[in-house]
Amino acid sequence: MRTHTITLLVATILLSLSTFSCKEKFLEIPATGQLSANQLTSKAGLEGLLVAAYAEMNGRGFRRVTSSDNWMRGSISGGDANKGSNSGDYGDLIPWMTYQLYPSLFDIGQKWSAMYEGISRSNAVLRMIPAATADVTTADKQRISAEARFLRGHYYFELKRLFNMVPFVDETLTYGTGIEKVPNNVDIWPKIEADFKYAQDNLPELQTLVGRANKWAAAAYLAKTYLYQKKYTDAKTLFDQVIANGKTPGGIKYGLVANYADIFNAAKETNSESIFAIQAAANTGSTDNANTDLGLNYPYGSSAPGGCCGYLQPSFELANSFRVDANGLPLVDGSYNSSANQLKTDQGLFSDQAFTPDANPVDPRLDWSVGRRGIPYLDWGPHPGYSWIRDQSFGGPYSPKKFIHYKSQAKTLSDATASTDTYSAINYNIIRFADVLLMAAECEIEVGSLETARTYVNMVRTRAANKDAWVKTTDGKNAANYVINTYTTAWSDKVAARTAVQFERKLELSGEGHRFFDLVRWGIAPAALNAFLAYETTKLPVAYSGGKFTAGRDEYVPIPQTQIDYQGKSVLTQNPGY
Repeated sequence: MRTHTITLLVATILLSLSTFSCKEKFLEIPATGQLSANQLTSKAGLEGLLVAAYAEMNGRGFRRVTSSDNWMRGSISGGDANKGSNSGDYGDLIPWMTYQLYPSLFDIGQKWSAMYEGISRSNAVLRMIPAATADVTTADKQRISAEARFLRGHYYFELKRLFNMVPFVDETLTYGTGIEKVPNNVDIWPKIEADFKYAQDNLPELQTLVGRANKWAAAAYLAKTYLYQKKYTDAKTLFDQVIANGKTPGGIKYGLVANYADIFNAAKETNSESIFAIQAAANTGSTDNANTDLGLNYPYGSSAPGGCCGYLQPSFELANSFRVDANGLPLVDGSYNSSANQLKTDQGLFSDQAFTPDANPVDPRLDWSVGRRGIPYLDWGPHPGYSWIRDQSFGGPYSPKKFIHYKSQAKTLSDATASTDTYSAINYNIIRFADVLLMAAECEIEVGSLETARTYVNMVRTRAANKDAWVKTTDGKNAANYVINTYTTAWSDKVAARTAVQFERKLELSGEGHRFFDLVRWGIAPAALNAFLAYETTKLPVAYSGGKFTAGRDEYVPIPQTQIDYQGKSVLTQNPGY
């Protein structure tokens, strides 16, 4: 966790030992480094186990794309971006953007295992608390158990929206007590609700370490859980409380930061907008503490920031979505993809060939979200185009921009000990305040308070309209023709209001791993994603070859075949269509 040094307790607990005959006594070698139960049930031991449970949010020990930032499923499958790079490098990512997943795909099994590892660590904390030693106070037990249940709720939330029906295992089950016999035939939403509700009721408002979950993070996550189930009234009640009274674990009242880019700046990210984040730190002695997962998503090339690896290239469709009308409002009717409105790009041009950036009006968030030729790329200078792109014919002309460190931060807020300069101290916000405002706006629409929804959306747009925070050239001028306005006409039509909120989430949260899950829960994924494929295929025919979203199948990923093989078809049921 940033700004604090925490020793990660790694322990191997031997639950049982075999009994050997007298002739085999020489095989009975005492385990080295073994911890006693008293060490694990002390306050330091429980805190160490809890930190280990936090640590798994970024998928430690598994393929890097298993992190809870969800750029693979949320952003690539959601149409925010394509795999990027080139067709041959990490080809296992291609099925995520063409909806051709299959049960034996390695990354699916890795994600399942990483999330259940987080659950196992959370359960280990809860299992030890009843035997806590005398130095663990009642207040300690309450807080530690609430943090563990918050984390368990998070990991199950991840599994639920990825796989839908999954086994629920709590602290009462472990190996040898039936864990391998738990089926996936029961909806776990009530269990997730119970964990977040317990966390909300038992977590403190303030925490000593600002990266820890507090009661307001739990309330926001519980509200999000209600929203996913369309329990709009329940969600609204909690969102109202979070918006009015919520504070960070450090005591800062929740609010939008003035500068949109500060959300993704490692030097400024502990702020009023961060509700709950995966904490990252650089130069701690272990790159495991850095943001390594999003380190794949830097521009590619020897002169580019980090020099590697060219993944998660923003899509043509996403970039076009930032086009606005003369009043600075988004083209929510989809006309942003028309020949008249789509952004001018340098697709196919080398960096030394002439290119003039698009001069038509765009939302200023475009150039904090998408790296495009001729526009300043943080403090790295203007994006040169082709020389920072691994293969334009496969990935397109754009680079990701949100989770990139500044040139002035290299080797201080990027990890100087790593083999690549893309491992950074940039946190990933699982929930941030703008996200909460837009989720709350959805609820307000569904309960009939359309004007409150408009207020929340306009708060987000007003922040984006802060001219002092727009991308500037070296002479202080706006880097592009930025035009943005709020919705000034009262909202009276629920369908139109719903469309406006959904589009605002697309713009505000692009590349942050939300889009696919939003489309699925709104029930519009088949239409939206097949329309996306139809357009994007005209730009990148090789990358999206064979892509098709099939309703009733592609809303969820398949249960890993390895898990079905381990436990048997009588225990785990495969998702429809796989």
